[in-house]
Amino acid sequence: MQRILLKLSGEALAGEKKTGFDEPTVRRVALQVKELVDEGIQVGIVIGGGNFWRGRTSENIDRTKADQIGMLATIMNCIYVSEIFRSTGMKTNVLTPFECGSFTKLFSKDRANKYFEKGMVVFFAGGTGHPYFSTDTGVVLRAIEVEAEVILLAKAVDGVYDDDPKTNANAKKYDAVTINEVIEKNLQVVDMTASILARDNKMPMWVFGLEEENSIVNAVKGSFSGTKVLV
Repeated sequence: MQRILLKLSGEALAGEKKTGFDEPTVRRVALQVKELVDEGIQVGIVIGGGNFWRGRTSENIDRTKADQIGMLATIMNCIYVSEIFRSTGMKTNVLTPFECGSFTKLFSKDRANKYFEKGMVVFFAGGTGHPYFSTDTGVVLRAIEVEAEVILLAKAVDGVYDDDPKTNANAKKYDAVTINEVIEKNLQVVDMTASILARDNKMPMWVFGLEEENSIVNAVKGSFSGTKVLV
């Protein structure tokens, strides 16, 4: 692989605390990404905001405002994680679809490509910049725009199941599943808008557990134990 887009769950980065940041967890991620970058693989990253905010769980806040808070949560996550990455010797930049003063740079495909060519890890924060679109849609959109080969979905769960493994001990894990099956069976790998966008643009997604040892490197180098969502 030459260019990948890694989606990190905000909740997974919070570790056992389930909220905020768990620096040892983030540092383990950074060291894995550095191994890939050192081998010449271009890495883009999108991070969810669930360790700070899940706007859809609030019934008392206007949906647009709730989604805007969620966008800001992803920006905080990307700034923090990018700094941990820098502390391990990588170069990074954070791009957003709207101006954030001097905190980030404004997203464009040309700018992202320029940073990739310089060996930087590029963080895509702020989702799509619009309410009613999740971080899932943001990651698929950015992967398509920058022509990534695959989306790596590093989650708190180790793959795609036919039911919720947290509530059903007999839930079956898929080794591979088509994006059409994901849509038809509502398997919720990503939300429906993102699923259809991935299908229509033939963007594969690989789902695996972030907590598994060396899981990101293993996914890229072929020792993969999660679920491949094929297009």
